[in-house]
Amino acid sequence: LPVLFKKELRSEEVQEGASVTLSCELTKEAPVKWKIGPKVLKASDKYQMRQSGTTAELVIHDLEVKDA
Repeated sequence: LPVLFKKELRSEEVQEGASVTLSCELTKEAPVKWKIGPKVLKASDKYQMRQSGTTAELVIHDLEVKDA
């Protein structure tokens, strides 16, 4: 069976310069790639990715307009 979203991402409104945590839940364990447009994000000081079982999280630090 294909992997589906059990709990999809929700839009968040956050002040520039702040941090935000985005999360989703899948129907079964699978690797997750986070993207902004066509660009695949890589772990760095700005982006942190965590995955535990079927829940995946992306933390974006020091938010800028281009992170929308």
